[in-house]
This record gives sequence, structure tokens and C-alpha cells, in this order.
Amino acid sequence: MDKSIETAVKDFILREFLPGENADELTEATPLITGGILDSLATLKLVAFLEDHYSVTLRAHEADVENLNTLADIGSLVRSKL
Repeated sequence: MDKSIETAVKDFILREFLPGENADELTEATPLITGGILDSLATLKLVAFLEDHYSVTLRAHEADVENLNTLADIGSLVRSKL
């Protein structure tokens, strides 16, 4: 599958949480939660974006560092829900 999920999530993160940052610095492996880019409120906003944009439902235990720490993790999680 193409990387359209990762691209959409990357664009959302850059727009909402990292305005003005170099897009090339945010890679599929950049740690979002453990790297301090996403705090708890930002993580909730990301979950709302994923649920709205992809018409999926994330359970509370899925909204954690294991599933949302990198763009690659997020892409895998969303694909598992589609």
C-alpha cells in the first residue's frame, strides 16, 4: 500500500503542532510522543483526526505510545482498522 496515510498524518502534525518546521525533519521513524512532539492533548487531537479522516474508531488502549509514536506506527494502526 502507498504511504498516503503517513503523508496525511504528517501534514496534519506539521500544520497543527509544528507550524513552520521543515517537513523533511519529520520522517516515518521520528518519535512523536517519546520525542516530545505530541503531549497528551495533542495525542487526543491526533486520535480525533484519525477517527474523523478515516472513519475508524480507536479504543482507549490503542491511543498509546506503542501505536502512535511514529508515522509508521500510526499508518499500521489505521490500516489494521480499515
